Amino acid sequence: MKIAYFDIISGISGDMTLGAFISAGISIDELSSELQKLKLNGFELSARHINRNGIAAVQIEVVISEQPDYHRHPKDIEKLIDQSDLSVKVKDLSKKIFYEVAAAEAKVHNVSIDKVHFHEVGAIDSIVDIVGTAICLEKLNIQAVYTSPVKVGSGGTVNSQHGLLPVPAPAAIEILKNYPVILTEVPFELTTPTGAAIVKALSHGMLTTGKIQVSSIGYGTGSHDIEQMPNLLRVLIGDIETPYQNDDIVTIETNIDDMSPVIFPYIIEKLLAAGVLDAYLVPIIMKKGRPGFLLSTLLEHAKIEKILEIIFQETTTLGVRIQPVERKKLKREKKQVDSSFGPVNVKSIVFEEKEQLRIEFEECKRIAMEKNIPLIEVYRILDRELNAEKE
Repeated sequence: MKIAYFDIISGISGDMTLGAFISAGISIDELSSELQKLKLNGFELSARHINRNGIAAVQIEVVISEQPDYHRHPKDIEKLIDQSDLSVKVKDLSKKIFYEVAAAEAKVHNVSIDKVHFHEVGAIDSIVDIVGTAICLEKLNIQAVYTSPVKVGSGGTVNSQHGLLPVPAPAAIEILKNYPVILTEVPFELTTPTGAAIVKALSHGMLTTGKIQVSSIGYGTGSHDIEQMPNLLRVLIGDIETPYQNDDIVTIETNIDDMSPVIFPYIIEKLLAAGVLDAYLVPIIMKKGRPGFLLSTLLEHAKIEKILEIIFQETTTLGVRIQPVERKKLKREKKQVDSSFGPVNVKSIVFEEKEQLRIEFEECKRIAMEKNIPLIEVYRILDRELNAEKE
């Protein structure tokens, strides 16, 4: 599995992330060309090599010629991304990062997400940083991101549209809740909200185990020297052996207590046909002691709008909860093997260097009907035949 490991030597920001990826081998011309698909006027990307503590690093600057005189809301940014010619993967990753920032800003200012005004984060340079990061991940075919603990400054202040703010900035530390953080004595903004959102939205966590075969290394830097530490973000690109596959998916859930239960099987069937990874019901007791059901679905980011349309059309719910979910699954592949019933389709799963064959329900059902044998007996025979020699 190809990964990117962010070694957060002195914090992380959007421009440092882009600098590290360009240092690791991404062409700035190719990145600039991809960013033009945003159809966002008034900026140019430039890069130069800077020596930090004897290490050559890349500093990125977004040169802005047209600064908009209006504030952007989350829906404005989503629309900009959705209407671009970027790939679906880049769009999804970009919106995922922006969601982390919007949710944090909403919490800090005690407003709903749709009321958030983006100032620094909604400016052209941060849009470029976030979308550019998503482009780099796609170009490098990165399947997972890991990081070291995130370093943040403390004891100082940073200028913002809201005036002086404490370091770490409220939005940045809000985003990093429940993520490993190192509070340094450096009185500067080491980690920006954009950098924090990149980590929180993309990272699978700390990389505590696993052997990495490093293929490229990149260093990104900010615009200042820091006396206490090298002002660097290091990214390691390489392959790591793992028995797991990682998915970044979302769950959509809603509680329903005013609909006939006979409708639910039809809704589950329709959701599965629409491409959700899973859909299920859980009996619950709701407020005032009313019995109800929790309808839960797991799906890819790209299918959110399609699934929302089905849920709102087919159920009585007035609202849903959407949350990002990290899923780890064992690697598997489909294969055909011989049995006493003839060739059968199975799933091959390898864990800790041992292969196990999992029998598909539809295959067992087919055999049971063709041979007029109880379904449970088909399961027993196939399991014994296919896995006995592996025990």
